[in-house]
Amino acid sequence: MKVVFHDDFHAVYASDPAAAAGRMAAILEVISPRAELVAPQPAPPEAIAAAHDPDHVAWVRSRGLYEIASLAAGGALLAAELGLGEPALGLIRPPGHHASRGSAWGYCYFNNMAVALLELKRRGLLKSALVLDIDLHYGDGTVNILEGRGWVEVYNVEARAREPYLEEVARVLEGCQAGLIAISAGFDMAKDDWGNLLLAEDYRRIGQLACQTAQRNRGGCCAILEGGYNHAILGHNVLALMQGMGGE
Repeated sequence: MKVVFHDDFHAVYASDPAAAAGRMAAILEVISPRAELVAPQPAPPEAIAAAHDPDHVAWVRSRGLYEIASLAAGGALLAAELGLGEPALGLIRPPGHHASRGSAWGYCYFNNMAVALLELKRRGLLKSALVLDIDLHYGDGTVNILEGRGWVEVYNVEARAREPYLEEVARVLEGCQAGLIAISAGFDMAKDDWGNLLLAEDYRRIGQLACQTAQRNRGGCCAILEGGYNHAILGHNVLALMQGMGGE
């Protein structure tokens, strides 16, 4: 599977868990045999401006984080574009789903998913999309930017028990007609991570359901990294999602 990654994502750009040393390496160590790495470019300024107010962009610049945040947004854009034709993963950081139009929190700066989908829509490459957010935390920023646009639905999985969680994902995807299934792939709901719920086989199942939905809709499927902080298990869960998306 094509995995969008840049060596600059190894950099420790802040003191939060998403920026921790070794996080990207822990994933790459596990997924490398299955990954065809593709390097992104930073998202164009106009793509970032479509999702964020000028004052917010200036705030990110003032913190010295514009370069890494725009590269992450560009990684999401490339993953989503690739995903229109084949399953693809954006192995990016900083994460983005807590970044709203004019503010951000939760280790996020730019909303990678929103930047990507808005830019693909602007280019005429995307007709409709479902954002399936499987992170432990509600993706308030993605909702803030994309809610109310008729061509995209943002769905945050709410169940907090394992079987109901998977049933909820299946139910949402069963009724989905979108041309792109875009997963905000947080892995902090995993067993032995903060949410302490999902197993690797569950991430594989989520990937399978997304892949099957995309095939049924004759559309595409992509995922971009959000949370996930236990380095010992993170790579295995990412690999499981990839395997499911790839039809395994």
